[in-house]
Amino acid sequence: MSRWLGVAAAQLGPIGRNEPREAVVKRLVRLLREAHERGAELVVFPELALTTFFPRWALARSVADQWFETEMPGPATKPLFEEAALLRVGFFLGYAELTEDGHRYNSAVLVERDGSIVARFRKVHIPGHETEEPWRSFQHLERHYFEPGPDSFGVWEAFGCRVGMMLCNDRRWPESYRVMGLQGVELICCGYNTPIHYAPDPSQDVLAGFHNQLVLQAGAYQNGTWVVAAAKGGIEEGVDSLAQSSIVAPSGQVVAQSLSADDEVIVARCDLDWCSRYKSTLFDFARYRRPELYGLITASSDDPGRSGPSRRDVTP
Repeated sequence: MSRWLGVAAAQLGPIGRNEPREAVVKRLVRLLREAHERGAELVVFPELALTTFFPRWALARSVADQWFETEMPGPATKPLFEEAALLRVGFFLGYAELTEDGHRYNSAVLVERDGSIVARFRKVHIPGHETEEPWRSFQHLERHYFEPGPDSFGVWEAFGCRVGMMLCNDRRWPESYRVMGLQGVELICCGYNTPIHYAPDPSQDVLAGFHNQLVLQAGAYQNGTWVVAAAKGGIEEGVDSLAQSSIVAPSGQVVAQSLSADDEVIVARCDLDWCSRYKSTLFDFARYRRPELYGLITASSDDPGRSGPSRRDVTP
């Protein structure tokens, strides 16, 4: 007998610089209700879902703190938690986090169907640059605003399965999926904000959608897991960002994808036991992996024998 879970990716269209959180939360609640009506028990919202994507501007951190959350839930986000508990629908929500001791993270929270927080994740792979680069048409200053998350990729028992989390650039790195895959992950929640123009190498612009699908499908297939990825797309404050929110099966097949760059809900009914078809056969890690030969993957950059250039900027 299979285990089934209704999941949704709740894509957001643009959020203006001056759009209040309360207005954004109302949009999130509308999407949550639609997902519930269509059978979802878990809704995945984008990265930095409560605000505009502020790393596009070079601002003092004290100015940017207006877009950070000091508590979760807070006064503005409490209605989302209350509606989720009322509907018995859980969610994944990306936001900017300012901790009590002054740390700033690009974070996400996983919330169960009763409104309780299961876990918090802090983005591991921080892209972009640290200081303003005037030659760019817009900035990507995540490394100015955020610290890398101090923890690895966890997996938690929730929604009747093993759930993992990642944010945006994390989805481009095979290690993100593999660390969760080694913990038996069955469903990965991912939110992203991806500008289509990539200033360090504009030849990649036309491939933005392809690269997005490539990593989501490969990560799902190679680790026998569902992946639910939600975008914030469209032209936000003059910057065009990728949409194409997707739900990917453990086979690597895309079972649902957004059709617009606006607020949109896509839904899939996931057979969680589909994961075991891959975990117990082709990707039986215990039987087939050769970890004793993979040392170079985690070797530091100054280790002898390491080859290849070091890039200071990666696509978000």
